[in-house]
Amino acid sequence: MSKKYKVAFICVHNSCRSQIAEALGKHFAGDVFESYSAGTEVKSQINQDAVRLMKEIYSIDMEKTHYPKLLSEIPPVDIVIKMGCNVVCPFLPSKYEEDWGLEDPTGKSDEEFKHVIEQIEKNVKEISVKIINKSIVEEDY
Repeated sequence: MSKKYKVAFICVHNSCRSQIAEALGKHFAGDVFESYSAGTEVKSQINQDAVRLMKEIYSIDMEKTHYPKLLSEIPPVDIVIKMGCNVVCPFLPSKYEEDWGLEDPTGKSDEEFKHVIEQIEKNVKEISVKIINKSIVEEDY
């Protein structure tokens, strides 16, 4: 692969699902693509349940390397992944886009949170395979 694609995981507040996706992208697919996350509004901190569970499950401390960011704070990207905002999702120019349609686990049980985290892990691995196999249309890049 000649180019390492830039993937943005976006959501309105950039405080939970998109942060988890950025962390898991770096963890599981850092050799395939660069991971970023951002939103149109930002919270003051990353969701503390997400921080706790990511430490517990993967030993990833998101508070050390992540912070909520606006779309304008990340570089231009090749691929946009929307988390499933249940409102109008933010727009970010890209060559390819997916909407993962994930429920926001904020305020829900650890089991529901873990289910969303597992789905994000699965989706991150799938997008990595799509990039490796060039099943995302190569001539679009």
